[in-house]
Amino acid sequence: MKSRKSQLEAQNLETKKEADALQGKLDGQTFIVIRSASDSGALYGSVSPRDAAEVATSAGFSIDRKQISLVKPIKELGLHEMSVVLHPEVTATIVLNVARSNEEAELQASGKSIQDVAAEAEAEAEFEIAELFDDIGSAALDEEVEEDQEADTKEADETNS
Repeated sequence: MKSRKSQLEAQNLETKKEADALQGKLDGQTFIVIRSASDSGALYGSVSPRDAAEVATSAGFSIDRKQISLVKPIKELGLHEMSVVLHPEVTATIVLNVARSNEEAELQASGKSIQDVAAEAEAEAEFEIAELFDDIGSAALDEEVEEDQEADTKEADETNS
C-alpha cells in the first residue's frame, strides 16, 4: 500500500513537472480563430472548447478539449481569454482572437475592434460630406455676392449715366 502511494506521488510529481514545462510555453499565447460573423460582430455559430483545442494543437501544443475551461461558448468577435487546466495544480491562460479574416485579427490584436474602425470610417465619411456641403454652400454664397456686386455696379453705372 505504501509502495503504491509513493508510486502515485512520484507519477503525480512527474506529470506536474511536464505540466509546468507546458505552462511556460503556453501561458499567454494568442491563437487566431477565423469565423463568419455579421457586421455587428455576432458570430454565425460559436467557438467552443473543441475549436480552441484544435487551434492550439495545430500550433504544436498537445491540449484536449476537456482541459479548456470555458463557461459558455464564444459568440462574438474579439479577444477572449480562457483557462487551460494542464494539471490540477497547473493552469495556463490563452487568448483566442476570433475574427473574420487575418487582417481583422491583426487589427484586434493591436487593440482596435472592427466596430471602432467602422465607426471611425463612418464619422470620417460624414465629416467629408459635411465639408462638401460647406464648400457648395460657400460657392453659392460667393456667386450671390458676385451677382450683388454686379447689380450694384450696373445700378451705379445707370445712375451715373
